Amino acid sequence: MEWSLLKKSFDRWEDTTAKYLEHWLKSPMMLSPSAMMLTAVMKAKATSDQVRERLWSDLGLATRRDQERTLHLLNQIQSRLLDIEEKLDRIENDRAGE
Repeated sequence: MEWSLLKKSFDRWEDTTAKYLEHWLKSPMMLSPSAMMLTAVMKAKATSDQVRERLWSDLGLATRRDQERTLHLLNQIQSRLLDIEEKLDRIENDRAGE
């Protein structure tokens, strides 16, 4: 009995609170400052990323972009190596078949 009463009370409270919060969170009074704050945070993060990348570079360490380029080049080399191995296998098979 107590549980069902508590559950009903909670459901009523949750429904009322959800409606109120939904209305408040959709209002321009809330959205506009939130958007400006998000913009400021993203600009600060971009600046932080640039400073960190410059610091890594100045220390002579590979930045994320450097690592991505290196990984791309390694993948290209691996692909070319596999192509060469396949060609060698075909040549060996052709010679063995003669």
